[in-house]
Amino acid sequence: MEEFSGIVSRDGLTGRRAALAGGPDVWELIATIKSGKARGAEAVAATVELLNLTDSQVRTAVRYYGAFPEEIDRRISLNTEDADEAEAAWKRDRPNFRSLSQ
Repeated sequence: MEEFSGIVSRDGLTGRRAALAGGPDVWELIATIKSGKARGAEAVAATVELLNLTDSQVRTAVRYYGAFPEEIDRRISLNTEDADEAEAAWKRDRPNFRSLSQ
């Protein structure tokens, strides 16, 4: 892990995941970068500001992603699937909540 100094492994309900020490998971940071319009150095700068991180932290996470894209993309996909399922459940249940409040 010397190459990715500042990256730690965290355990959780979904297994181990790469994260910045004292910061977000790498997949969260990469998802943030991918969701923006900026690319390259501009994307790094925008992410630094948005997530209140250092340039070095963001660049380390980007390097980690470059080495392990399948791992990070899988985490992003799992999160997207979970969010889509939660939104669908909310939409299904929404009419029930309206009738209770009337």
